[in-house]
Amino acid sequence: MKTVLITGARGGVAQALAATLRSAGYRLALVSRDISSLQADADDVVIEADVSSVAGAQLAVKTATDAFGAPPNAFAHCAGSTVIAPLTRTKEEQYRACMAANVDSAFFCTQAYLAALSEAKQPGAVVLFSSVVAGMGVSNHAAIAAAKGAVEALTRSLAADYAGLGVRVNCVAPGLMRSPMTARMLGSEAAERQIAAQYPLGFFGDASDGAAAAAFLLSDEARWITGQILHLDGGFSAIRPYVKL
Repeated sequence: MKTVLITGARGGVAQALAATLRSAGYRLALVSRDISSLQADADDVVIEADVSSVAGAQLAVKTATDAFGAPPNAFAHCAGSTVIAPLTRTKEEQYRACMAANVDSAFFCTQAYLAALSEAKQPGAVVLFSSVVAGMGVSNHAAIAAAKGAVEALTRSLAADYAGLGVRVNCVAPGLMRSPMTARMLGSEAAERQIAAQYPLGFFGDASDGAAAAAFLLSDEARWITGQILHLDGGFSAIRPYVKL
């Protein structure tokens, strides 16, 4: 049975991914800073840890490894947060929290996970999450764009470093998806129409889209894919259809 470690496990994409991977026969280790409201099955390994710290990341990987008897076959890093605010109105504590939740957590978790794989001489697969705003300028996203840009750079670097061990490292860069994190942005029909109109396909995604992309990249079907940023954004970052006035 294949095993997977999922961080940020209370989030919408993480929950959808967990359901997808369970149905594919994976055993799961779910990590969250607060497990009191975490939805988990009886067979899941539930781990409470703050993975934005070295100690928390190491605890998550060690607990999963001990429970499975070996490092997880795959790792999906779904932890993160966002800041949507003009640069001049972004407070230091907001910026620091954004970097910790996105960059620090990705760095320390992959550090711990890849160290475990190296010690076990075991291949594996990693999926990180970025954002469409890392690859193109979008107003009022300076902090999160900087953070996710770092995650994308980390993806490519780790893919190069660990290819010889048989470890694949990829990243999903979604546009806006419906999830608990984005509920406030989609608080009315007018807001939904406004946001949907920004995407060439005419609609925004939801958590299941992010889960499907991550599940594919973690699977053997993606065995020849590494170091890639998968833009999951309805064409937002790639195309501009002709608009008639």
